Amino acid sequence: MGPFIISTRFGVQMMIDVTIKGAGVLGLSIATEISVRGGKVTIIDPNGAPGPHGCSWWAGGMLAPFCEGESAEEPVVRLGQDAIAWWEKNGADITYNGSMVIALGRDIKELARFGRRTSNFENIDADKITELEPDLEGRYRKALYFPSEAHLAPRQALDALVSQLKHNNIEIQTSGEADAHSTIIDCRGLAAQDKLTDLRGVKGEMLILHCPDLNLKRPIRLLHPRIPLYIVPRGDGIYMLGATMIEAGERSRITARSMLEMLTAAYALHPSFGEAEILEIGVDARPAFNDNLPRIRYEGNTIYANGLYRHGYLLAPSVAQQVANYLFDGTRPEFSDGDMPNTKNEVHHDHCA
Repeated sequence: MGPFIISTRFGVQMMIDVTIKGAGVLGLSIATEISVRGGKVTIIDPNGAPGPHGCSWWAGGMLAPFCEGESAEEPVVRLGQDAIAWWEKNGADITYNGSMVIALGRDIKELARFGRRTSNFENIDADKITELEPDLEGRYRKALYFPSEAHLAPRQALDALVSQLKHNNIEIQTSGEADAHSTIIDCRGLAAQDKLTDLRGVKGEMLILHCPDLNLKRPIRLLHPRIPLYIVPRGDGIYMLGATMIEAGERSRITARSMLEMLTAAYALHPSFGEAEILEIGVDARPAFNDNLPRIRYEGNTIYANGLYRHGYLLAPSVAQQVANYLFDGTRPEFSDGDMPNTKNEVHHDHCA
């Protein structure tokens, strides 16, 4: 294992030196956590800076731990509550308008089911819906409002991390190898299937629409027993529409069914979407393990951090902090999987500062 910062009774410290493979949301978050604590960081990604090649680029950016509790495990709700503060501290533009969950009249039972599985929401009526979202006036009788949730624009958030790392003289390299004294942290997402055989792909498809006639202020989730939909405002009449969850690793093509169902659901939410322009179509596969929770795993001198599933921006801060705490303090990560060596027992005196 590479060198760690470890205080000794003589006041000597070890230098943490890591090489991070992958410059998606998790790789950049881990690089940020380690660099601000004084570690040396190298980032290698053959594709360079974040872009359409990575699933982080196509995310919704909803920081909605309580809504996610409808289908996610308890750690997602608990740990996700700290994501808003982390992203704001690290330069992301956060919109603090909460989240709203609605259902068409024929699916109103879905709203009650969603409420039974979640917490920290308000049951609101038609008048409150109109107050929060004037453009939905008269369309819905009931909704759930999650006031403490927020959202961000993923691409701006990624750019903020990259800029902060550049300020600390950390650039994303497109080639190179870790030196002999560096601990490797593998954050390659689905590309890490060559090492993590239990990692699977969950295909997600999304659309970015321009709908200037509509002014929604917060993420809206439209419940439907077959085609649930979320819509995230990006400002200036731009909306992200998503997203499917298909058990497949295919990463490049949207299906006609998915596009039809997403657009149909958006039109049902509000007819103005019928006149919207499709600006982008995004397709990628999210990395996930069998329980849809992340893993931090140590194998063969490499720490693997992976499996964010659909919770990339919600859980990347917690996973990053867990990895950094392990390296700096020897704290076993909550998401640890298998044997994690005790870092405090692995002092390499030949690397003392």
